[in-house]
Amino acid sequence: MPSLYKILHLFIKSQIKLSNWFDCLLPAKFRIDGYQDYSQSVIPKYLRENLLIYDIGGGKNPYITAHLKSKYNNCYVIGLDIDENELKEAPDGVYDRTHVSDIMIYEGSGDGDLAICLTLLEHVRNVEAGLKGIASCLKRQGYLCIFVPSRNALYARINMILPEKVKRMILFTLFPHTRELHGFPAYYDRCTPHEIKYILKSIGFEVVEERNYYISSYFSF
Repeated sequence: MPSLYKILHLFIKSQIKLSNWFDCLLPAKFRIDGYQDYSQSVIPKYLRENLLIYDIGGGKNPYITAHLKSKYNNCYVIGLDIDENELKEAPDGVYDRTHVSDIMIYEGSGDGDLAICLTLLEHVRNVEAGLKGIASCLKRQGYLCIFVPSRNALYARINMILPEKVKRMILFTLFPHTRELHGFPAYYDRCTPHEIKYILKSIGFEVVEERNYYISSYFSF
């Protein structure tokens, strides 16, 4: 007889297919993979040669890869993460320098041209303090590219309700391949488009581009 584990995963696959089928019925703007679109369509517009780039919270999976770094001459990449082991496991040659620090208390030297922060702020207990830490990394004319899951999303609401142990068990059972990438505690402090923009403007940023996305692989389970 098939094991309970196999039956569960057959059920999961059927739900993913159903979810994908349902997505096809929605208008195009609801079917955009936000993370891929932001990574491939937005951030590259702010990359060029001779930049000092801060990759914040990227750890062992920085946005700037060795291949991408080779395309832009004289780019210097600083990795900033709370976990020293995460930084050590990053691909060789990507980071030119690393800092181990909690972004909520970090005080930078204001020398960065570009800061990239993807799916980090939902894991920060105080987002305003985190954004101030990021701002301290940048020059006055520097750019910040952030991607933040919204606390208003259904999966975020579920995440905030379930005990940490339970949601990690669910996540790794349904998506075992995410064990090395996900599962960090999430707080979603002020993680809405309105709140993020309000904080950014209050600490001196100008919002030059905003994109809101609606699709999420979390719906597949």
